[in-house]
Amino acid sequence: MGRMTERKPQGMSFRSWVDQQVADAEQRGVFDDLPGAGKPLDLADDGDFTGKWLRDYVRREGVSFEDALPLPLRLRKESERLAETISQFPSEAAVRAAAGDLNRRIMDWRRIPVGPPVYVKLADEEALVAAWQAAREKAAAERQEPASTTPARPPRRRLPWRRGR
Repeated sequence: MGRMTERKPQGMSFRSWVDQQVADAEQRGVFDDLPGAGKPLDLADDGDFTGKWLRDYVRREGVSFEDALPLPLRLRKESERLAETISQFPSEAAVRAAAGDLNRRIMDWRRIPVGPPVYVKLADEEALVAAWQAAREKAAAERQEPASTTPARPPRRRLPWRRGR
């Protein structure tokens, strides 16, 4: 078993025990050859070190900023994205399934919220279906526009060097 899984001895303060664990790890060389070792910290920003760390983490790990958000804010973003992309769903059943899945995850979070209280509104399944139907009708109407509004091809222009033909 590693040293970090040891229990804190009775009578020793937690802080002393943690300091001892760190000192032991230093002696074993656990912190040797870490990325950035021996390089100065870049503190030239406006003092927003957390934001800089997050930007560096997102760039380094190839994740999105959304992945770093707390769960209720990710759920809000997902709800917004669902409403924005509703026209891309293939069927009403797919719209209802996506809204149902999102609402299930929102309800799971509401049962046992972690962190500060953030209200996350359930997705309105009927409004999403209505928006999907409206987007389909609009797309169908655009496909069936009368040909007179836009010419099929531009009128032919006679080229000056082809006059005699």
